[in-house]
Amino acid sequence: MISPNLQDNCTPALDGENFFFEMGPIRPPSEGSDHSLLIRTTRNCSWNRCEFCGTYRGEKFSYRPVAEIKKDIEVARTLYEELQAVAARGGVREISSQAVRSLWAGNPRRYGESAGNLTLKWQNLHNVANWLHAGAKTVFLQDADALIMRTPDLLEVITYLRAAFPTVARVTAYARSQSCYRKSLEELSELRQAGLLRLHVGLESGCDAVLKRMKKGVSARKQVEGGQKVVAAGISLCEYLMPGLGGKDFSERHALDSAAVLTAINPAFIRLRSLALRRHSPLLAQSKEGLFTELSEDGVVAEIALLIANLHCHSYLVSDQMSNLLYGVEGQLPQDKEKILQVIDDYLQKPESERLAFRLRQRRRSFLAVYGSLPEPLEEKAELAWDALRRESPEARERVDAAIAALKEGFV
Repeated sequence: MISPNLQDNCTPALDGENFFFEMGPIRPPSEGSDHSLLIRTTRNCSWNRCEFCGTYRGEKFSYRPVAEIKKDIEVARTLYEELQAVAARGGVREISSQAVRSLWAGNPRRYGESAGNLTLKWQNLHNVANWLHAGAKTVFLQDADALIMRTPDLLEVITYLRAAFPTVARVTAYARSQSCYRKSLEELSELRQAGLLRLHVGLESGCDAVLKRMKKGVSARKQVEGGQKVVAAGISLCEYLMPGLGGKDFSERHALDSAAVLTAINPAFIRLRSLALRRHSPLLAQSKEGLFTELSEDGVVAEIALLIANLHCHSYLVSDQMSNLLYGVEGQLPQDKEKILQVIDDYLQKPESERLAFRLRQRRRSFLAVYGSLPEPLEEKAELAWDALRRESPEARERVDAAIAALKEGFV
C-alpha cells in the first residue's frame, strides 16, 4: 500500500521481470555495518580517471532520471511491506531468513526461473531484509558521486525517499571533492535540511604533486574549500585518505600535506584506505613496468605515523578496511593521538621475522574474510612464504612480499 502523500507522484511498482531496483558495485564499510538500504542515483563514476582505481573502468557514467529512481524506491517499499507482512503472519516481529525464503518461494511470477534478473532480485531482497532487521534507519545513495546531481533533483529524491520510509534517520552518499567545491553553502544546507546527513569523500591525498600524478582532477585548495563548506552546512563529513599513494618518491610530502589539508577541513571522520595495487587499475600496470615505486608495508605504517603526528583536528580516525595493516589505528583526535602512535611504534619495534609473519597472517585473513578461500596459485605463494619464514631463509622477505602483493590485487 503506497502512502497517501506519495500517491500522486509515484510510478506504481512493477511486478514480474521488471520488479527490481538497481544496485551499484560498492558502498563504504560503515554503511554495510549499518545495513543501509542502497539506492542508485547515478551510474558509475563521472570522472573515472584516477590511476589507482579500477572499479568503474570501461563503464560509462550516466545520470538516472528522477522518475526512474522513484520507481526503485517503490520497489524497495513494496519489499519492505511484504517482508513485514510475512513476518507478521509468522507471529514474529524480526525479519528472518525464513521470511526471505517464504517471500521468494511464494512469488513465482516475480522470482520464477523465467522471470529474469534473479541474481539482482535476490540481492534486493536481502538488502531490504537486512535493512529492516537493523531498524530501517539509514539509506546510502550510490554510485561514486551522488552530489554531482542537480540540487533540485537530489532534493526531490531525498524528500521522496524519506516520505516512503518514515523510519529513515540518515541519508548518506559518496561525493567527489570537486562536487563539494562546486556546490554552494546554501545548496549543501538545503540538502542537509532535507536529510542528507553524511558524505563520504575520497580525499586520497592533500599533496598537489600526488593528486596530479594520480589524475584526481582536483587541487588541495579545492579539497579544503569544498570540505569546509560541507562541514559548515552541518553535514557529517568522512574523508578517506590513501597512505602509500605517493609511493617512495612522495611519501613524506603526501603525509605532511595531507595532514595540513585534513587539519584545515576538520572532518567528523578520517578513514584510512592504504594503497593496494588492484586488478584493472592503471597504477598496477605502471608498477609492473617500473613507472611507480610502491612503498613497503612498513614504509606505509611509518607514513601513517607521520600523518597522525601532524594532524591537529578533532576528527575520529578509523582504520576499517582490508587494505590497512593495523586495525588498532583508531581513536578520537587529539586525545587518543599518543595511544594510536604507540600501536604503530609497538609494531615497528618488533623483530623483522615477527613483522613479516604478522603481515602475511593479516593479509591472508583479510582475503579469506571476503572470498572464503584462496585460489590455488595464491595458496601456493602463501605456503612458499610460510616455509621461508619457518626456515629463516634469506629469501623470506621476498617470498612474503610476493605473496602479499598477489593477495592485495584481489582486495576490494
